[in-house]
Amino acid sequence: MSDLSTMTCIEDLRRVYKRRVPRMFYDYCDSGSWTEGTYRANVDDFQSILLRQRVAVNMTGRSTRSTMIGQDVAMPVAIAPTGLTGMQHADGEILAARAAKAFGVPFTLSTMSICSIEDVAEHAGPGFWFQLYVMRDRDYIERLIDRAKAAGCSALQLTLDLQILGQRHKDIKNGLSSPPKPTLANMINLATKPRWCLGMLGTKRRSFGNIVGHAKGVGDMSSLASWTAEQFDPELNWGDVEWIKKRWGGKLILKGIMDVEDARLAVGSGADALIVSNHGGRQLDGAPSSIAALPAIAQAVGKDIEVWMDGGIRSGQDVLKARALGARGTMIGRAFLYGLGAYGELGVTRALEIIRRELDLTMAFCGRTDIDAVHEDILLPGTFPTA
Repeated sequence: MSDLSTMTCIEDLRRVYKRRVPRMFYDYCDSGSWTEGTYRANVDDFQSILLRQRVAVNMTGRSTRSTMIGQDVAMPVAIAPTGLTGMQHADGEILAARAAKAFGVPFTLSTMSICSIEDVAEHAGPGFWFQLYVMRDRDYIERLIDRAKAAGCSALQLTLDLQILGQRHKDIKNGLSSPPKPTLANMINLATKPRWCLGMLGTKRRSFGNIVGHAKGVGDMSSLASWTAEQFDPELNWGDVEWIKKRWGGKLILKGIMDVEDARLAVGSGADALIVSNHGGRQLDGAPSSIAALPAIAQAVGKDIEVWMDGGIRSGQDVLKARALGARGTMIGRAFLYGLGAYGELGVTRALEIIRRELDLTMAFCGRTDIDAVHEDILLPGTFPTA
């Protein structure tokens, strides 16, 4: 058994995660659409950005603390919404929300979560963020927003880049479902994951908690599959964004912005923050990496709205580079899922600890003691994307 104290980087957690989680859920997390070119670029493009090392600078009294939409955070990192998190580890959303709250960073619950909004609020406390997908059934969406309000969610994150689903070859080949279908291939694979199976046997949360029993005509898994295939709304537009903001009435974050023109429309919608994100390379393959798209958007609208970025962050150095290129905050998805699938709640905490330590040390080597004093000048000219 791997000792958690020996996990010194996110890649260590990923290796343990891959051994412990069923193949279909590992592939769901750690893959992209089509050729997976954008998925790979999200990570690779960070590596070409070089840092300026500074010396003989007083490095005492360092702080990674900042704010995201007015909320104090231990570092400018939030946990991104990820579907099926409760299939990566039993009760996964509850465990991740607990870890994030104790650490001092925001947790975002996905519409497509296994644990429901009410479950997470009951077991992890209020104050987490909720991510919304827009469905054709607007009555269901209104009730979902109202449920998030009632549970004490402090911000709504509206995902704009999943009106239709990207072509994800591995999910199709694996027959992705929640819970896994009892096929021969799945049974053989599950037999090699005893820790995961024991966890799932010990929980009743194995389906989409925000949908089953709440959406009209969805009472079980068989009816859920046809409902989700029909419900993602290709007609989603900026008028819907304004309607949702009015219905919600609180802090609104827009996720999935990759274009300056769309960023300006986001400002006009009255949102409080936007997230430069290509959905982890899981939607439009061939789109640029998130870090490549960030500088132009930050320069265009950064004075009018908080600009964050999501996609490819696997270290505290990546967080620092994103901050230098104009991101007020960042979001991690796969990095925390690796920790969750490997070690549960303790694994999420470990992932956050690793990222903060890397962020703190790298900031010091670049001659900065305050994350809010990090700008483009910590990067070597010619090695980073520009507006």
